[in-house]
Amino acid sequence: MSGKPKSGKRSIFEEVASPEAATRDAPVAGVIDRGRGGARRGIRIWLMILFALVFVMIAVGGLTRLTDSGLSITEWKPFTGAMPPLNQADWESEFAKYQQIDQFRIMNQWMELSDFKVIYWWEWGHRQLGRVIGLVWALGFAYFAVRRQVPVGWNRRLLFVGLLGGAQGAIGWWMVASGVTQGEGATSVASYRLATHLGLAFIILGVLTWYILLLGRTERDLMQARRSKEAKLFGLSTGLLHFAFLQILIGALVAGIDAGRSYTDWPLMGGQWFPPNAFPVEPVWRNLFESPGLVQFIHRIAGYLLAIFGVVVWLRGRRSAHRRTRFAFNAVFAALALQIALGIVTVLYGAPVHVAILHQGLAVVLWVLILRARFLTAYPIQSSIREG
Repeated sequence: MSGKPKSGKRSIFEEVASPEAATRDAPVAGVIDRGRGGARRGIRIWLMILFALVFVMIAVGGLTRLTDSGLSITEWKPFTGAMPPLNQADWESEFAKYQQIDQFRIMNQWMELSDFKVIYWWEWGHRQLGRVIGLVWALGFAYFAVRRQVPVGWNRRLLFVGLLGGAQGAIGWWMVASGVTQGEGATSVASYRLATHLGLAFIILGVLTWYILLLGRTERDLMQARRSKEAKLFGLSTGLLHFAFLQILIGALVAGIDAGRSYTDWPLMGGQWFPPNAFPVEPVWRNLFESPGLVQFIHRIAGYLLAIFGVVVWLRGRRSAHRRTRFAFNAVFAALALQIALGIVTVLYGAPVHVAILHQGLAVVLWVLILRARFLTAYPIQSSIREG
């Protein structure tokens, strides 16, 4: 019976290829690349470069936040802003703009031009890296498109990566704009906007990771592996992925208001199980975003629950019939345990820059490992009898 199958909504981390493409390409292994100069391998390398750049971008963004540098550039100039100040007059002009906003008037009136230059270079570097990522995406996409080397069904996926990157740039300025105020008393960006910005960065990393994993195997291999999908374990790993993402967003709220430095004892908070003065802001709902004690408490509780759920998923993953899948879940559990320990150290030492950025970097590693374990439940790699 002929005709196109009905389309349905599918996860961006799940779709492999259209049924038509799978039916057409299945008889010959690697046919999708035949005569196309090894497109899958080339595109995979390109996406891996983008992944590395986004990872560095997250680290630089974290350091920009931890050094309170994010508001040093008070304007958004996507193209002309690529040029830094080139002479003394330019530097004085930029410093004068910064002196007009609340962060300088309330927090940093002690700053001289030399101090301003330090925070300016952090933010400028952060924005430049964003431009580099956009350029690498655009040049790579154009190269493969012009040479007609994009595998069947991948044009939209690769365009989707670019659209996410463009949205991230716009959200970045939306975030900065919340802190570039005059007379409103803001000394930092809005924490919920920071969480949105970081959350989208992790989504971009997740999409890149999934695509890299898909391109690492042939279409025929993926279609065959899909028949052995471990549905229950896939569902559990999906839940763990979502839970970890929620914890990442809460962590961004903690960073946004420096809540990690408000209570430095553990497991208690200010000598109590529930932090004192947890609701200092009116109306009450704003405390979920603006009360350092309450936000840190929520982050701790979510961490405990994530640990418990992580153990449940790990125990189920250990029972997988596939050796590589079992190893993937062991890696997830090890990273989760290390991240929890590092989170406690971050609290006890008042979130020093080097520890806090390591905590954020390990969150990226954990996120990628969960995605890899989830991928292997959807597309298992068969083990030989000898491998077990």
